[in-house]
Amino acid sequence: MKKFLLVLSIIVAVSVFSQELVIYTYSSFASGIAQKVLPIFEKQNNVKVKLLSFGDAGNVLARLILEKDQPKADVVIGLDQPLLKRAISEGLLIKFVPENISMIKNKELLDMRGYGIPFDYGAIALVYNTEKINNPPKSFKELLDERFKRKLVVQDPRTSSTGLSFMLWTVAVFGEDGFLDYWKSLKNNILTITPGWDEAFSMLETGEADIMVSYATDGAYSYHEYGSLKYLPVVMEEGAFVQIEYAAIVKGSKNIELAKKFIEFVLSKEFQSHVPLNQWMYPVVEIELPKAYKYAPKIDKVLPFDYSIFEQKGKDWLEKWAEVMIGK
Repeated sequence: MKKFLLVLSIIVAVSVFSQELVIYTYSSFASGIAQKVLPIFEKQNNVKVKLLSFGDAGNVLARLILEKDQPKADVVIGLDQPLLKRAISEGLLIKFVPENISMIKNKELLDMRGYGIPFDYGAIALVYNTEKINNPPKSFKELLDERFKRKLVVQDPRTSSTGLSFMLWTVAVFGEDGFLDYWKSLKNNILTITPGWDEAFSMLETGEADIMVSYATDGAYSYHEYGSLKYLPVVMEEGAFVQIEYAAIVKGSKNIELAKKFIEFVLSKEFQSHVPLNQWMYPVVEIELPKAYKYAPKIDKVLPFDYSIFEQKGKDWLEKWAEVMIGK
């Protein structure tokens, strides 16, 4: 009998171990909201989640492409519109429509091709230190002013989803024939280019930088985290640029059914209620926002952007951006 129980224990152990979901994401997701929501998912489903982060979202996509022939991830979370489009064109994802997709309040957030499920969204903005900047720029033209010389930190659009969104924001404002001229003019006011959002925000917090590319909810973050409005966002008067982040199932996943359960979980109130104060983005389902969100500016004008053009010309844009900004 003891021998039978030992064998049974081993079988149970192997069975439990096989229920491990591998998720790829970016660093701030792993160190933030993941700490809140993954234990809930693990407990609900009696499984383990192995979470791996690779810096910014651009690096996550690069890892998926590298592993394309032998995928190790079941789910990827954190790809935005252009990165999701690239992942689809590379054949890295499978389609899945969750049963609770009707909970998404704004249908414009949906990926109509059925690969990515939106889990948060927010507008890109310039965020400035109010103790150092008295008169922040209100427009892209004003950002070129001499008074902002070497005060701005931007993220590399080749590795950072925030940086890519900012570059595409300039394309939306100046057009594909004019955005590089704008960057040439902006170069004098850029202090440095960081590989990701985390490094840029660290420079803002330590006082190394006065302005950075971030999100329109950062005023809410400042009020909630510091009890002050030390950091405030500016959404340029030309119009806002909205970033949507998605979760998707990786093609070749070894745990398809568990991956589907996680996608369903992403749209649950257990997950979405943690979005505002951890992701500092807006939830995609109906959730009452924290009081701090009264310091997030209302977005009245959103610039449209055709991501099918990015699919055709994005690689060329990024190469030319690198030539202008880095010289390679």
